[in-house]
Amino acid sequence: MNPKSFTRTVLTASVLAATCMIAAPAFANDKISIMVGGYEKQIYLPAKLAESLGYFKAEGLDVELMNEGAGVEAENEMLSGAVQGVVGFYDHCVDLQTKGKFVESVVQFSQAPGEVELISTKHPEIKSMADLRGKSLGVTGLGSSTNFLSQYLMVKSGVPLGEFTSLPVGAGTTFIAAMQQDKIQAGMTTEPTISRLLKTGEARVLIDMRSMEQTKKALGGTYPAASLYMSTDWVEKNKATVQKLANAFVKTLKFINTHTGAEIADKMPKDFYVGDKEGYIKALDNGKGMFTPDGVMPAGGPETVLAVLSGFSKNVKGKTVDLSKTYTTEFVKNAK
Repeated sequence: MNPKSFTRTVLTASVLAATCMIAAPAFANDKISIMVGGYEKQIYLPAKLAESLGYFKAEGLDVELMNEGAGVEAENEMLSGAVQGVVGFYDHCVDLQTKGKFVESVVQFSQAPGEVELISTKHPEIKSMADLRGKSLGVTGLGSSTNFLSQYLMVKSGVPLGEFTSLPVGAGTTFIAAMQQDKIQAGMTTEPTISRLLKTGEARVLIDMRSMEQTKKALGGTYPAASLYMSTDWVEKNKATVQKLANAFVKTLKFINTHTGAEIADKMPKDFYVGDKEGYIKALDNGKGMFTPDGVMPAGGPETVLAVLSGFSKNVKGKTVDLSKTYTTEFVKNAK
């Protein structure tokens, strides 16, 4: 090879290498793992919907959604560093601060729990929460938000902790089986499990928290529930990535608020319907009002959550909680 050809070859290789180095960031996605407390549950709809709509990829994110039936287990995975975020209930942010652990809701999905206390129709004598004294109440897991809410409602009804049993039975098929076998006489669960049990006549609704109005009646105020929450330290060190997540989820919430249940259902995996697409759509149409339109924490919501937790939890009662450190609106307000 003559000197001129050699020089041209070296220069060409150098230019190509430099071009690749410059172009690489445009194709490199931020890898994020998010644990979801049961992504087939309609309360956590935004997680799988954002993925299905391609909103994560549009933001340059490579998001792995990991499924976990109980929110408390998802919380533990985040605290251990196994995942970067959790799609779960905001009340964990309040509870954890009393234990010296700071996590915050960065996108607030819902302003109502979307939960229902169901009573087995084997027990027509149960007409109030007070009638559940000495009974077994199904919850997704001990330390879960369903357990928090069940304990609050029982104590509020005059039944102290220790005079009823919280039994972790998960959701979906395992919850249904526990009720069919009378292992639980009541339980707190979400859609589509609610509709499945009501359709077969195996359960009836005692307390309904699927709308803001019903939630205020049961809990005394707006109760922010499903959210994307993350460690405060991680958020501070990865603001650009958190902003991309907020962009994707705010777009998803807008989609939910501007589309019908049928249009949303068509974007979801078919196995989420559990063999009843019509029932799934009906539940969506009836319940999608629980979602915030923009991911912003509803005014007064954190105070209601603190009051509920203080109503039964020794961890929270009498403790000073800085609610301003349990959520942030910085990213949703800057969302595209």
